Amino acid sequence: QVQLVESGGGLAQAGGSLRLSCAASGRISRPNAMGWYRQAPGKQRELVARITSSGDTLYADSLKGRFTISRDNAKNTVYLQMNSLKPEDTAVYYCNAHYWDAGYWGQGTQVTVSS
Repeated sequence: QVQLVESGGGLAQAGGSLRLSCAASGRISRPNAMGWYRQAPGKQRELVARITSSGDTLYADSLKGRFTISRDNAKNTVYLQMNSLKPEDTAVYYCNAHYWDAGYWGQGTQVTVSS
């Protein structure tokens, strides 16, 4: 059973930074892709960014330039560096790991940005 352990969420002021981490465990194979999604109250879950095992990245257009995703394949860990945070970035952030046969979600970590 795959486990995704997220950390790094919390409270930040507008203009500040946070770094999220997510470590995958429970399978020998490496995830093909790992990523971050977020869900704000009353809204649908949306893609923030994802990265493949070869380092190809995909970002939500609205977040390019402020958020950076990176990955340590040796640790099966994905990171999300969030800079210039805005109150509208407030949401639960979910880690996702996609293997060749299945995808998995973390439990989510709350990010709250105060104005």
